Parts: sequence; C-alpha cells; structure tokens
Amino acid sequence: MSAPAAVTRKHRHRVEASTWILLSPWILALLFFGVYPFGFSFVLSFFDYSPLAPDAARFLGFGNYAEALRDPLFWKALGNTLLFVFGTIPFTTGLALLLALALDGAFRGRDLYRAGFFLPTVVSVVVISLVWKGLYSPEGPLSWLVRAFGFTPPQWLLNEHTALPSIMAMDVWAASGYYMIIFLAGLKGIPVDLYEAAALEGATRMQRFRHITLPLLAPTFLFVLIVNSIRSLQIFTEVFVMTRGGPLQSTLTSVFYLYEQAFYKFRLGYASSIAYLLFALTLVLAWLQVKWLKLEGPKS
Repeated sequence: MSAPAAVTRKHRHRVEASTWILLSPWILALLFFGVYPFGFSFVLSFFDYSPLAPDAARFLGFGNYAEALRDPLFWKALGNTLLFVFGTIPFTTGLALLLALALDGAFRGRDLYRAGFFLPTVVSVVVISLVWKGLYSPEGPLSWLVRAFGFTPPQWLLNEHTALPSIMAMDVWAASGYYMIIFLAGLKGIPVDLYEAAALEGATRMQRFRHITLPLLAPTFLFVLIVNSIRSLQIFTEVFVMTRGGPLQSTLTSVFYLYEQAFYKFRLGYASSIAYLLFALTLVLAWLQVKWLKLEGPKS
C-alpha cells in the first residue's frame, strides 16, 4: 500500500472514530431512555409486577392483555379517547388549514398574527389547562358571557355531558397554531406558476384550491393527521389538571387510566399491557390514514 493511501485510510478512521465519539452521548441517551424502557415495559406487560413487591412478580403470559380486554373501565377510557381523537382532529385540521390560507398572503401585521396563533404551542400545557379551568369556572368569563345573553351557563367541567367537549374545545384552540405552521410550510412548497397558469385558463379561486392546493398538500395532510392522532391518543395532561378523569369517569382517557394503574395501584405489568394495546391502536390508525389518503411510500 502506498504512503498516500495509508495516510488517507488513517485519516478516514480518525474521522469515523471522532464521529462515533461525538454521537455517543445521543446514542447512550437513546439506549437508556428509549430502547431499554421500551423493551423492559414490553417484557413487563407479561408479568404481574409491583415495585412494592418485586420478588412476588409472576409470569402471566397474555393474562394482562386478556384482563384489559375484559375490563369495562379500559373500554370506557378507550371510548373517551377515540371520541376525543375523532372529535378534535377534523376541527383542528380544518381550522389550521383556514388559518394557513388566510396568513399565506402578504399583508401588514402578518408575522404578528402568525406568532399570536402559534403562541399557545410554546406555552406549557399545564398553564393552558389552568387558564381554561379558570375560564370554565362557575363564575368565570365564559359563564358570565352566557349569562349576559340571558341563558343559564352549563357546569362546564362538572357535568358528565360537557366535561369532555370542554377539554376538546380547549385542545382545538391550543393545537391549531402548530398545525397552521405546518400547512404554511406546505403551501410555500407549491409552485406559484401552477396558480398563474390555472388563472390564465380561467380557473376560479375555488377550482385552484380544489385541483392544485389540496392534491399537493396531501403529504402535509398525512403528516398532520398522523401527528395529531398520536398526540390525541396520548391525551393526559389536560385531563390530569382539569378533571382527573371525572365527573363519573366521563373524561377518563386511556393514558390517564394507564397512569392510575401504574402510579396509584402500582400494577406496572397491567399498565404496560394497556400501553402496548394503545401502541397497536396507534399503528393501525396511522396505517388506515395512509390508505385513506392513498399515499404510497418511496419506491426503490
């Protein structure tokens, strides 16, 4: 081997070693805080395990999964979760798209409006939940507004029929700004020439929106739907702060039920099985969304 080739090979090995050294903190963090908990919780889902009595752990096989599928509270929580998902996604997606279309053009104060609608995304969910809990209080602004119009305000978070819709309304308001930014990015990726050519052909604004904007936004729609579905299936903080699953378990969600089983009753094995059932549901829902939008992955 010639001297220049040996030097080049030695330099390449040094670069590779430096790369692995620089990546090692991230890799170690992923292994310890991602891969290990994921694998450990999966194994745990087959055991009757409590951290209060670790020596009494028993292998149950699929017993925890079978118990969850027979548990009325599990189905109640899952039903509330699905209601939250399918009750918020259309409104969140639609509102985010309308905001993106409205703020896509050039006008004075556009950046200020964009920042204002995006602001709830960077605020802590706990803070937002506490603020809305105050708005929903019997003497809060919303109740005062309803009284001003001569009506009797509902007990927003204290009535089993209005508690979950009230949280859903807050979620739509808080999440729309984030997805608005994603839609704005998608709109910026559509060539202006297409709109100009369609306008020369006599296409109306609605026709341009239907035949150009919507088809070219399909990948963005897919991303928004999947991310929003995953986030909605994991709804927890809002329920924890505002209702704790009440009243009468009307806001009990799957993750909150999982939390109760794990950290109130210390049934970590059973809680893990609920987590993996929810994980499987998330995968199925994402697959159905891909099929619905008729999108295919990259072909080799």
